[in-house]
Amino acid sequence: VTGVQTCALPILENLISFDNRVFLQLNGSDSLFWDSYMWYVTKTVTWIPLLCVLLLIVVKNSQWQRTLLFVAGLGLTILLADRLSSGLIKPLVHRWRPTHDVAFLHTIDTVFGYTGGRFGFVSSHAANTFALFTFVSMFLRNRLVALCLLLWALLSSYSRVYLGVHYPGDILCGAVLGILVGLIVYAIYSYASRLLSLGRPYYSTAYTSSGFLISDMHMLAFALFATYSLLFIFSAFMAL
Repeated sequence: VTGVQTCALPILENLISFDNRVFLQLNGSDSLFWDSYMWYVTKTVTWIPLLCVLLLIVVKNSQWQRTLLFVAGLGLTILLADRLSSGLIKPLVHRWRPTHDVAFLHTIDTVFGYTGGRFGFVSSHAANTFALFTFVSMFLRNRLVALCLLLWALLSSYSRVYLGVHYPGDILCGAVLGILVGLIVYAIYSYASRLLSLGRPYYSTAYTSSGFLISDMHMLAFALFATYSLLFIFSAFMAL
């Protein structure tokens, strides 16, 4: 055991050192525009309209049992990803956020004085967004929506590094955790769907394989694009 620990420690130290160097390259900027943009990208409230559009699409294309099962799955996805990251892993690992690490305290860029909590491994934002990306993408079965949600998860996760409250390693491990949670919850959803006999009837090419109108998938992608566009305009105004 001692020999394994002796070999593992230098590897761990090298990984942490590399993580720190990458963080310093990705953290912050001298741009008021990007400060504002990333500040609102990271806010949960920004994405409430997108969630409402998603729920409307599910209600429109599903019977009430399937809608309730989806909402339950969505809630379970967020609950598991958040509790495993914030409630279990962070208190166990105790890795300081960059904003609370004495080695970086005065060298990093922060926005609006935001520092977050004490511990950052793993990132709850990354875990939550990648869990939602995985669960919703598997539920809707549309490549365009899956790509849009992946970009959303990536940008939301990167915003945490930009704001100085997470290392890239926090994000990467949080994303892996989130994907695993999304897969597990979707497996539970699929099992419950079979128990309730919520089978999929035959649909034409106007629908996804899971029974959602392709036009509605385009509407969801447009809602995401519109949100980013509004953030862009608002951030440009704030930077004036």
